[in-house]
Amino acid sequence: MIRTVVIDDHEIVRKGIIAYLQTEDDIDIIGQAASGNEGAELVLELRPDVVLMDLIMDNGNGIEATKRIMEKHAACKIIILTSFYDDEQIFPAIQAGAFSYILKTSSAPEIAETIKKAARNENVIEPKVAGKMMSNYRSEQNKLHDDLTERELEVLLCIGNGMTNQEISDQLYIGIKTVKTHVSNILSKLNVKDRTQAAVYVHRKHLL
Repeated sequence: MIRTVVIDDHEIVRKGIIAYLQTEDDIDIIGQAASGNEGAELVLELRPDVVLMDLIMDNGNGIEATKRIMEKHAACKIIILTSFYDDEQIFPAIQAGAFSYILKTSSAPEIAETIKKAARNENVIEPKVAGKMMSNYRSEQNKLHDDLTERELEVLLCIGNGMTNQEISDQLYIGIKTVKTHVSNILSKLNVKDRTQAAVYVHRKHLL
């Protein structure tokens, strides 16, 4: 059974969702709350598998509640269920630790399936929200190398040319340890995992 808590300040919406979810054999509604603060306290007490969380509520919004929950119950999967998909709501919610983000235009079966997917560690992002996230990601990616120092950029270009650490050391007349430090900083700033991805970045951005 997927132990679930529903947090929404609109009683009719909350009870309607719960009424449907209670018809699902593998979902167990173990609690409900009408505010972020009340919901966070309930979740930390009951420690459910999944939380269905509204965003805009009095007495503690969904973003604040998500932060509180994730600090002390990080294994919990929080699904944001809201009418809002503007930048001021999406990104803070994701940064706070929300696992999935769907809209209240979703059907009851879709909400139930999102809960089941969360239990399987599969997240769901509403297409409109995903589009905004990708646009923001591309915008950030376009300027990531602007954060590199002049020397780091030189090292990055060497990586793009397929040079080893030793070759970079010889080319730039710097110690091998310094090269390794620069490479580590570059990977972090570009948000890539390894030298191969860094090289791909160089060619994708036409930096050579």
